[in-house]
Amino acid sequence: MSLLADLIDLLLPERCAGCGGEPILLCDACAVPLQGPARPARTAPDGLPPPWTVTAYDGPLRTILSAYKERGRTALAVPLGEALATAIQAALTRLDPPQTVVWVPSRRGTVRRRGHDPLREIVAAALHRLRADGIPITGLDALRHRRRVGDQAGLTAAQRLTNLDGALETTTPDIAGRQVILVDDVITTGASLAEAARALRAAGATPTAAATIATTPRRHPR
Repeated sequence: MSLLADLIDLLLPERCAGCGGEPILLCDACAVPLQGPARPARTAPDGLPPPWTVTAYDGPLRTILSAYKERGRTALAVPLGEALATAIQAALTRLDPPQTVVWVPSRRGTVRRRGHDPLREIVAAALHRLRADGIPITGLDALRHRRRVGDQAGLTAAQRLTNLDGALETTTPDIAGRQVILVDDVITTGASLAEAARALRAAGATPTAAATIATTPRRHPR
């Protein structure tokens, strides 16, 4: 089966994960949004420390993240991690070191279905980039789900907060006393990050900032 897959890849090489054009991981046009500077995200519910982001969750980026999460384009962890590193670094310049990165955990069933843990791999790529740049920072797998939550799709901001309230808990006593930068791939309403911040505060940590690759654009009614 592996030999057959290799032969298919040789004959039909994968094309740009964003636009399906060039036979390359990401073409220049689709890569550009991930290479911009970080900026404050406008979505910040109560309990969420100041969030930083790089681009909008729109257009090709939606396709890129879907290809990475759902279709096995795991090499995309590197350019996505580079973008996350930019957001983390923006948060770091406004805070006192040392800092610890903690990510919003994926549900176990989702990880099993996908065959990999997308956010964990993006964070690993981001930390690698930051350390290569001489920035001392650690990552800690400090959160887990303590109960099942409903699907967030289609819920309002208030419903998302209710759905996630009390859903997370810490996994290690080492988190107490640490300054933490929370990370996620996309911030929509900020409910997931706000719940992560609550769980960390309950364990004695101090969430000082949040960092994401992208933020969902606000939709204004006509």
